[in-house]
Amino acid sequence: MSNSSTTDEPGPLLGAADIRELAAALGVRPTKQRGQNFVIDANTVRRIVRTAEVRPDDVVVEVGPGLGSLTLALLEAADRVTAVEIDDVLAAALPSTVEARLPGRADRFALVHSDAMLVRDLPGPAPTALVANLPYNVAVPVLLHMLATFPTIDRTLVMVQSEVADRLAARPGNKVYGVPSVKANWYADVKRAGAIGRNVFWPAPNVDSGLVSLVRREKPVATTASRDDVFAVVDAAFAQRRKTLRAALAGWAGSAAAAEAALVASGVSPQARGEALTVEEFARIAEHRPGSEGNRAGSEGNKPGSEGSAA
Repeated sequence: MSNSSTTDEPGPLLGAADIRELAAALGVRPTKQRGQNFVIDANTVRRIVRTAEVRPDDVVVEVGPGLGSLTLALLEAADRVTAVEIDDVLAAALPSTVEARLPGRADRFALVHSDAMLVRDLPGPAPTALVANLPYNVAVPVLLHMLATFPTIDRTLVMVQSEVADRLAARPGNKVYGVPSVKANWYADVKRAGAIGRNVFWPAPNVDSGLVSLVRREKPVATTASRDDVFAVVDAAFAQRRKTLRAALAGWAGSAAAAEAALVASGVSPQARGEALTVEEFARIAEHRPGSEGNRAGSEGNKPGSEGSAA
């Protein structure tokens, strides 16, 4: 996707020249440590907002806004935008950028200066959508944390490394199906929503990017097991993904024989592997953990927090 025309486009959105000028004024250089790659193409952020189906009544939360490329496009389309930024310099500068570029919408913008993984509350109305260019090094744990902590988020569109996008959207039986796939599917219907080229970023990453759409399930996974219990089975199954579930879940169940008993009771073959199971099947296994006595009430399965490993 070319960015050649965006630097000359009028309007509030940031082009390549604007991004570099802002960065120079702030003394900012994108860091690999925080997975920073700034979008420098206005057409790309417009496409993200369009693909996310942001509505005029949406309250959008954005994680990792950086210099504000996507933030401004979201503010044009949504009712309100709350951005969560960990970087001290970027967090301090973003409100001024919003005021300068979209003064008529500045009162609709809020900035939370924090590590997204520590955020438990957001100012203003409850968020209805999450739209973000997630820092690649923490994309999956941040995504799962936000979905767990803010159950009002109905629609999500995130830009992540292409390989991560494939893993999130993978279905059972796919070779990249794993922990992120199952945990994301606990919350939402997940699908790939497009590809993003390298040339729309500064600095250009050495990997391609992908868009992932997540629409929260209308009904939670039907289970008496808590989310933590289900995620514990998922983590155990994929920790040794080459092994059969009978062997992989031996530690979780207390022994291979106990694992086999739980699997049989769940209607899952002890010779199967984790990559073949749906989230519903993992939930059934969790219900039959030895000594669980039917596990805890199903309502616990949707409580915020403790989203577990994302590896």
